[in-house]
Amino acid sequence: MKKRTFIKIAGVAGAGLLIAPFAGCGSNDSKAPDKGASVKGMKPRPFLFEQEPLGYDFSALAPAIDAMTMELHFGKHHAGYVNKLNKAIGEAGGAYDGMELSAMLQSLTPDQTTLRNNGGGHYNHTLYWRTLTPGGANAPQGILKEELIDTFGSVEAFQEQFMKAGATRFGSGWAWLIRNASGTLEVTSTPNQDNPLMSGIVDRPGIPLLGMDVWEHAYYLNYQNRRKDYIAAFMELVNWDVVEVNSSV
Repeated sequence: MKKRTFIKIAGVAGAGLLIAPFAGCGSNDSKAPDKGASVKGMKPRPFLFEQEPLGYDFSALAPAIDAMTMELHFGKHHAGYVNKLNKAIGEAGGAYDGMELSAMLQSLTPDQTTLRNNGGGHYNHTLYWRTLTPGGANAPQGILKEELIDTFGSVEAFQEQFMKAGATRFGSGWAWLIRNASGTLEVTSTPNQDNPLMSGIVDRPGIPLLGMDVWEHAYYLNYQNRRKDYIAAFMELVNWDVVEVNSSV
């Protein structure tokens, strides 16, 4: 076993699959991100129960993801999940006071549909926006690249498997790159707004490193029913510096 793999497995086991991914900063106004900025070396931080500022302009990902889709996706869909999540938490009688979002997701059971749908929707979209932040590495590098090669045979083989997971997810859902309970990288997918942290709900639990939204609202204005075209465009937008930070837990 390679030293880096042992360290990652030990870290995952010690954390009990609790994760606090990289928290981006900035706003969703007209200010573009600093192209010289790097997230490498930054420590992951907890998700909050509020919507983070986007950190880049709605048009920053065009033409791959158009500004109207971004505005509706971030300002309507994601914001709606946050509002409904906080309403549900407020009605829970203090059961989740002081609990981080990732811990709450881990605690959920299949019948807790409101928290499941809206907590997952908030977490999933926050990770999605962070990993699309412009200005980072456009391909895996360093230890993460080596680990993808060790696990999947090549970076291209990983990309093919990840893209297939998104293309073949029936209906609405997500494709994921996760670190599983053994500390190994794995590609999986979940329906609706389910999240790999929901260990009591999903088939393949783990720590989410990269999530791709394949709900129609993520791409339909630009791509209509051409989900594969959206997936190909998404892969060109991924900020691998952010994914590397997520994978360093």
